[in-house]
Amino acid sequence: MLWIIFMLLLFISSMEMLTQNRWKKQASAGLLENCTGCVLCSEDNGCITCHHRLFLLIWRDGIRQYGMCVHTCPPGYFGVRGLEVNRCTKCRSPSCESCFSRDFCMKCKDKFYLHKGQCFRQCPPSTAAQPSTRECQETCEPGPWSKWSACTHEGRTCGCKWGVETRVREVPGAAREEGAACPALLETRKCRMRKHCPGGER
Repeated sequence: MLWIIFMLLLFISSMEMLTQNRWKKQASAGLLENCTGCVLCSEDNGCITCHHRLFLLIWRDGIRQYGMCVHTCPPGYFGVRGLEVNRCTKCRSPSCESCFSRDFCMKCKDKFYLHKGQCFRQCPPSTAAQPSTRECQETCEPGPWSKWSACTHEGRTCGCKWGVETRVREVPGAAREEGAACPALLETRKCRMRKHCPGGER
């Protein structure tokens, strides 16, 4: 009787090992859809570890968690390479389409504008929306115009019929950021000069 029980246990054990080995071969060959690129794979949860060049992407469906090995991380994720496993990490902001790190966005989803790594529905003050790039570009508010300069022509203030006068305005405060969209800071206009110089000046 003991001999029969022993043989039965041995048969069950060998069948389990055979089934596991067959499943592992299928997983490593990529025959199971959820285990393509996996080194270790679970039938219920998909990939657990990936080949060294791939990223492990984990997502949740209710209380269940699934893993997949991918060459590039999908929108809303960024890749982090590690010593043991490369992971796809989710961007913190739901309005971010691609990010450099968890908190620094590089491209926003539709209806959002990018400014300094963050996504906004409306651009912050002192910036203007650029529809072509979906970014907020810095703007500058110049100070008031100066008075018009003296009317001159080639350095002279008289002796010609027409000359040019100029006026300028400055951007107050610290130097504006590179690429800021500023209006004109210098204007020129044609002006009438005195034809004859007093005292015979040339």
